[in-house]
Amino acid sequence: MGTRQIRRVCVAGAGAIGSLFAGHLAAVAESTVLTRRREHAEALNRHGLKVSGKSNRQAKVLASTDPADLGDVDLVIIATKASAVEETAASLVGHFPRALVMTVQNGLGCEEVVARYGDWPVISAVTFMSGNRHSDVHVEYELDTATWLGPWAKRHASYAEAGQVAALIEASGLRAKAFADLLPAQWSKLIFNATVNSVAAVSDLPHVKAFAEREALTDLGFLVHAMMAEGKQVAAALGVKLFEDPWEMNVEATSHGQTGDEDYAHAPSMLEDVRAHRLTEIDWITGAIVRAARETGVAAPINETLYRLVKAREASWRLNQKQG
Repeated sequence: MGTRQIRRVCVAGAGAIGSLFAGHLAAVAESTVLTRRREHAEALNRHGLKVSGKSNRQAKVLASTDPADLGDVDLVIIATKASAVEETAASLVGHFPRALVMTVQNGLGCEEVVARYGDWPVISAVTFMSGNRHSDVHVEYELDTATWLGPWAKRHASYAEAGQVAALIEASGLRAKAFADLLPAQWSKLIFNATVNSVAAVSDLPHVKAFAEREALTDLGFLVHAMMAEGKQVAAALGVKLFEDPWEMNVEATSHGQTGDEDYAHAPSMLEDVRAHRLTEIDWITGAIVRAARETGVAAPINETLYRLVKAREASWRLNQKQG
């Protein structure tokens, strides 16, 4: 399969990541947004989408809760949380028959969910960029790191098409890198993400320098390092050679641009969910490593422990709601 012209893009999910994609891609393509709430779509149609921070722009977008209102598109970017992918994919049935579909979630397995609802060529992606969503029509671009993407092996687009999408994202002012095989990069991000998110969710700490410190007996970096080592053993058992070392990614992330003031450190998405008493993506992230460890016979007791502790926090909210 060769390349195709990408003139119209639909971003499904308008949280921080979806808003960053939609707000930037409007500069190089016609940008549409599929939202969950009608009032969100109405606000975007009325006011457009403002991006501040690492870039500053005011984007015109077409938004709706119904894909039928958005016309045909060449590329769909599903930028919801992993737990919302099934509902989103189901809503796309019968729409956008000529589109490429790109999943950009934390964890593993979202591509399989999308494939159950249509025969679209699928591009897998993981992103390291981050933003702070101030309102339905304003997102702040905070961390300008790359999105990694590549053709999904079970229903793949071509590598050339993945490269074309990466080039479009780059032209929009964001950063992207295309891979012929995304799995090594995907597992690097998975191990990093599973550890940082789980430890943050349990400790109530954002991603600060403490995550990389290994001197005093009480230093958190020992836990982070050991948990990542387990993840690397699981990846090795699967025959996956990691693109980057998750521990080095952690050290770089905690040292780059840090002031030592924890108020300004990045709060991982799972920490935000825990603080808001929302269900997390733990099953898709740390849960994916735990399941892979069981399948390959690799011991991963730290990952299992953190997985159970986060699930226990979720259970505590439901219990407290019943008792309240």
